[in-house]
Amino acid sequence: MADDPSGFQTAQSALVVRVPEAEPAVGTWRRRLDPAARAGVPAHVTVLFPFLHADHIDDGVCAALDELIGGQRPFDVRFATCGRFPGVLYLAPDPDTPFRRLTKAVVERWPEAQPYGGKYEPVPHLTVAQTQDETLLVEAETDLGAGLPIAARVSTVDLVVFNGERWEGRASFALRRQGARDR
Repeated sequence: MADDPSGFQTAQSALVVRVPEAEPAVGTWRRRLDPAARAGVPAHVTVLFPFLHADHIDDGVCAALDELIGGQRPFDVRFATCGRFPGVLYLAPDPDTPFRRLTKAVVERWPEAQPYGGKYEPVPHLTVAQTQDETLLVEAETDLGAGLPIAARVSTVDLVVFNGERWEGRASFALRRQGARDR
């Protein structure tokens, strides 16, 4: 398996919720300071990374994802605040419960696909910058303030696969369950 300087491995896959509404506010910072952006991933909240190796994703897996994700309701989300992990600046989704619910459902179906390889407890977030340069993180956070809040409607989850150079979309799954909206 070929490794990329960003740390991604060929045939890795992920499930992500694209947030195109965030691109005007975060795009410049992500292109500069987020390896995923430079590898072709748009602004997003990760549902599960890594998911399954691409060789194990077949029609049956896609059908199961379609059923599982289709059993969830579309929801509205706002990004009004920034948060931090060590060396990472992100936008915090509100509410984050629907993202947590999606992750939990996928992991319950594929327990071998633990979030972040089991290294970290999954916290829903939209990564803006990754750097050890605290000055850059502060600058990015200050700059983002003018573009917040960002509102979005979540209605799909995308399966993306790393081809050795870039992340490519493999499939998209709609949240279809009808009912009251999550708050």
